[in-house]
Amino acid sequence: MENIFKEVLTARVYDVAQRTSLDFAKNLSAQFGCNVLLKREDLQPVFSFKLRGAYNKVSRLSQSERRKGVICASAGNHAQGVALSAHHLGISAVVVMPVTTPRIKVRAVKALGAEVVLWGDNYSEAAERCAQLTAESGRAFIHPFDDPLVIAGQGTIGHEILQQCPDVDLVFVPVGGGGLISGVASFLKALRPQTRIVGVQPEESNAMGRSIALGRRVTLEQVGLFADGVAVKEVGALTFEMVRAFVDEIITVDTDQICSAIKSIYEETRSIMEPAGALAVAGLTKYLAERPLPGRNVVAVNSGANMNFDRLQFVAERSLTGEKREALFAVTIPERSGALRDLCMKVVGERNITELNYRLSGRDEAHIFVGISIENVEQKRAFEQGLAREGFKSVDLTDDELGKTHIRHMVGGRSNHTCNEVLYRFLFPERPGALTGFLGAMSETWNISLFHYRMHGGDFGHVLVGFEIPAGDEAQFQSFLARLHYAYEDETANPAYRLFL
Repeated sequence: MENIFKEVLTARVYDVAQRTSLDFAKNLSAQFGCNVLLKREDLQPVFSFKLRGAYNKVSRLSQSERRKGVICASAGNHAQGVALSAHHLGISAVVVMPVTTPRIKVRAVKALGAEVVLWGDNYSEAAERCAQLTAESGRAFIHPFDDPLVIAGQGTIGHEILQQCPDVDLVFVPVGGGGLISGVASFLKALRPQTRIVGVQPEESNAMGRSIALGRRVTLEQVGLFADGVAVKEVGALTFEMVRAFVDEIITVDTDQICSAIKSIYEETRSIMEPAGALAVAGLTKYLAERPLPGRNVVAVNSGANMNFDRLQFVAERSLTGEKREALFAVTIPERSGALRDLCMKVVGERNITELNYRLSGRDEAHIFVGISIENVEQKRAFEQGLAREGFKSVDLTDDELGKTHIRHMVGGRSNHTCNEVLYRFLFPERPGALTGFLGAMSETWNISLFHYRMHGGDFGHVLVGFEIPAGDEAQFQSFLARLHYAYEDETANPAYRLFL
């Protein structure tokens, strides 16, 4: 550990890596009353800090080692760093990646000329296969974190932070195996020991935090895959000792907080972080909400931006609950015409509805999944109290993982209780009160037998409604549709409706 400081100063990273900017985060700074700065490692050629450590290691190989080629195991970002380093130096590379690695990372590694071997569900399983291939091939193994030269390469980030902000007070760093935080922390503590270093891990991949707490390295039985870049079952022997020596604290964040951080970074930079890349901002947000540091200089390392596009819908949905700006409830109302209108007009009012799911399942009670926008926990309590005041039973599902992940998408199905049901799809203006106005224009003799709405962030919301229209009310119903001035489609004959609803 004594030589890491010297190795950082002499690291060979800038042949391929960039000196990334330290950008002022206007919104986060205003929110917390301090100077929040984002270290933009997402701007590296491979969109991740991993290039620094990989190149520093690969460039130091002897000529005989280079002739045999290199090999590594990685969830993606280290793989790209090794692949680009090998390509730059004209060296053959084999990369073992978990089967669960986002496709964008696999394609990027192949595009750099490396041979990709997909193996296992996480980094640890891929590393086991990599060890076998290393023994068979004689290639030089490039460890993603537990190597002095790799750690020193990552430590150049700490050097740059100190040059860009000499009086930095607090630095948040993502933690997987520990290579990044070991390099950054060891350098900063050598020159500015008063700077506080905080590591951030996902709750379901907290090998370093648990190891530090127990005073020994532990092996997790399983790790979460959302933040795949830090999904490590066991941290390194060297990084464990360095984190114990130089890091002040390890904190954890949940999936919703990570999603909220991705959104916050996008609003600051218009760049989209991968989940592991947003860990530092997620930790910063959690930490400063509990322990304000007015006027201080606070840095978060944005470590990577290799985000699969397919994940964005999930991130957008969960960021609302991560920011504590959405409350979810299961609400029970009497199954009678006008009950849903009473709920919306008497309790929801002008609040913005983010989601409303309902399907007729009986003639006594109706169970409705409701999401509303909130600004703080007091507004959630006020909504819950309003439900109770009007006699509606409710269950708070805001922190219920089953409700957020699955149940909200499963409300519905066939109903044996509907009578004279018609199905219409509407385009609602995406504004508070639009749903209440819609329900207020309905006849009280028409029962809503199905309702599905989710806010998607556009100008218009897509709403699906089933109506039970008594015989003889057809003309009145058509008149109601004409007065709405909302775009709509009659879906009663749609085969999907017939098959599933």
